[in-house]
Amino acid sequence: MTKTLALALAATTALSSGAVAEEITEFRIGILGGENAQDRMNSYQCLADYTTEALGVETRLFAPADYNGVIQGLLGGTIDMAWLGASAYAATFLQDPEAVEPVLIKVNVDGSIGYHSIGFARKDVGITSLDDMEGKVFGFGDPNSTSGYLIPSIEIPQYKDAITMESGAYFEEVKFTGGHEQTIVAVNNGDIDAGVTWADGQGHWEDGYNSGALRKAVDAGIVDMNEMVEIWKSNVIPEGPIVLRKALPAEVREKMTALVDELHERDAECAYGVAAGETLGFQPVTHDTYLSIVEARKAKIGS
Repeated sequence: MTKTLALALAATTALSSGAVAEEITEFRIGILGGENAQDRMNSYQCLADYTTEALGVETRLFAPADYNGVIQGLLGGTIDMAWLGASAYAATFLQDPEAVEPVLIKVNVDGSIGYHSIGFARKDVGITSLDDMEGKVFGFGDPNSTSGYLIPSIEIPQYKDAITMESGAYFEEVKFTGGHEQTIVAVNNGDIDAGVTWADGQGHWEDGYNSGALRKAVDAGIVDMNEMVEIWKSNVIPEGPIVLRKALPAEVREKMTALVDELHERDAECAYGVAAGETLGFQPVTHDTYLSIVEARKAKIGS
């Protein structure tokens, strides 16, 4: 991985050599939704500490209420780094192709770099598939989420002709909950009939799979997966990228890419929190991995 990382860093530096590098007095990491803000901050605090040590400047964590807060922070220069979902990266790229550069992608325990949108419901409501969801309330996380909206909005209507994503058509209501954890809580509490979230789809259902929002919810004691049932599963989605602002100094981008790439070997517990579960860490990635997601978002949402 070291050789590949060196090549990726060289490519990233070359691609952004035309940008005007900024001097930094602090480093700012944005955290997408998925858990409540305090839990997100706690999971990333170890990375913030390592960043301060590596860069010699204060590191600040930002956990906006929605995905768009991180997107706009990257676009406006108030956030320097974030782990984006594929759709959130596509949104950032479509608004400004020169704003950020994808540098790393999460690697699953089997070496793959994909995950799934998972539809789920409580066992006791008697829903076992999308066929049982007619006239029911279906919860989605955030309009800028890949697994929490973009991919389900494309693939679920392909299940059968009667299904649309319009409230009052096949589903009684298509409802945005605000994030993955909110969706899981809403299903668990019976506030909605079913919802979608993300998981690597590997390991055991009762553990919430190996990584993803379900795994984090199990770890936090929010949900007992033995009381849940999977009702739908998307095709494989490319994991979202760790991105860095192109305007950052090359040395900063190189140090941060190396830091996150080596995090799993350096501190497995920290990497577990940052990567939302069990992984092999991160490996280099480029924009080409997300071409299909960019096109899908452009067609579905426009930006």
